[in-house]
Amino acid sequence: MPFTLPSRIPSGPRRRSLLAGAAGVGAALLTGCSSSDSSSGTTGGSTSAAERARARAALDSERLAERYEAVLAVHPALAERLSPLRAEVVRHAKAFGGGKGASKSASPSASASESPSPGPSAEVPAVEKDALAELAAAERTLADRRTKALMDAPGELARLLASVAAAGAVHAFLLTEGEK
Repeated sequence: MPFTLPSRIPSGPRRRSLLAGAAGVGAALLTGCSSSDSSSGTTGGSTSAAERARARAALDSERLAERYEAVLAVHPALAERLSPLRAEVVRHAKAFGGGKGASKSASPSASASESPSPGPSAEVPAVEKDALAELAAAERTLADRRTKALMDAPGELARLLASVAAAGAVHAFLLTEGEK
């Protein structure tokens, strides 16, 4: 007798279960990989490189959070969908040692290096679907960059980068869900 599949195959996990799972896993991983593990047995040169990588990751997360804020300002109807994702991005920035305004006020060189970069000040698309697609693309790009940075990062920072990159990939999926 041949094996037959059920007539309706679930298309995958629901958005709420993914979001809840990602939030729980992200919180657990971020708790285990706090910004205070700079003494994880690295050498002087690699500590400096690790600190630069951590600062860059914090700044990237802060800029992404600003993009979420810009989209929410233009499309307040998306607040229920975007607010939890934005909150996760803010937590990512804090896990890397940043936070709202922390990198800007921490050192004068940080604010000087930010000015030439385009950042989130670019115009937000008027169409919600396009705004979501741009956020998803930003999440994907950042997740890919963090995945590539894993090779050069020391242990704890590599684990944190992997965790946040995975969360970013989930965010990109959630932002594009339903576009089929």
